[in-house]
Amino acid sequence: MAAIESRNVEEDEEGMRLDRWFKAHFPELAFGQLQKLLRTGQIRVDGGRAKTSQRLEEGQAVRIPPMAAETVKLAPEKVRPRKISKDDREAIESMILHEDKAVMVLNKAPGLAVQGGSGMTRHVDGMLEAFRDKSGNKPRLVHRLDRDTSGVLVIAKTRRAAQELTKAFRARATRKVYWALLKGVPTPRQGKISNYLARLDNEFMRVAKHGEPEAQHALTHYNVVETSGQALSWVTLKPVTGRTHQLRIQCQSIGNPIVGDPKYFDVENWELPGGMQNKLHLLARRIVIPHPAGGTLDISAPLPPHMQQSWNLLGFDIGDYDREADLTEGG
Repeated sequence: MAAIESRNVEEDEEGMRLDRWFKAHFPELAFGQLQKLLRTGQIRVDGGRAKTSQRLEEGQAVRIPPMAAETVKLAPEKVRPRKISKDDREAIESMILHEDKAVMVLNKAPGLAVQGGSGMTRHVDGMLEAFRDKSGNKPRLVHRLDRDTSGVLVIAKTRRAAQELTKAFRARATRKVYWALLKGVPTPRQGKISNYLARLDNEFMRVAKHGEPEAQHALTHYNVVETSGQALSWVTLKPVTGRTHQLRIQCQSIGNPIVGDPKYFDVENWELPGGMQNKLHLLARRIVIPHPAGGTLDISAPLPPHMQQSWNLLGFDIGDYDREADLTEGG
């Protein structure tokens, strides 16, 4: 029989419930068995009895009793070997804009999904399997980008970082700036788009009326940076809310859909200018967010190749862009 073991709670595990701590360290231990071990006093925290809901603190000692093989029920989904691809790791590494002990920021490529879905075999969340540490912890997604949108994607490397970053997104303590190429020029050239959005079906959103079931308020500030006559415009978009497809459907709603949008570009008999690629011209350009360890994380992503090609064709000069305008509400 195995000997009694004691494990200390790590810094990243502070605040974790005891039952979740056991699930992370002993995924094969059934919840009912855990409750029995706690009820009989075989599991203790700093020498005292504990409950499944107890919140742990860094440095506390958790007493692990001998666990006889016959009392352990293996969960099939926990014992399947994970497929870890060297190519996936290299692909993620090539996208890294910033990395430290708590956070990884990627420049997500257009066309790469963030999470899996129907028929989806390759996505960022799955590729992060290649970055599990020796304790089995995998970096966590804390927000999303549409599959066709490129740019800044923040990844938490620790549980605590995930909690802090998620709080920042929910509290709207994050400033996000997107660049887009729109058909036409919005009027006025600086303003806000405020409406309600609801799901049309599994793939599309729609503009809804206030009070409709599932309708959610969506708010975005925008500013026209530069134009190509009245045909096209380079616009910054600063979403205050984070609804599905928010920027794409809001631009469509004011009559200026995003060039190359396969879902919401609805202008009939409109021809893509020669030399441009028919891909979504939407970039998650910049994010400013409180860092979990203190201070501020301020990261920008470059234009993806198809947008850089269009900017060159139209003569839009990134060097003339006033970066500080990103931090003003309407600018």
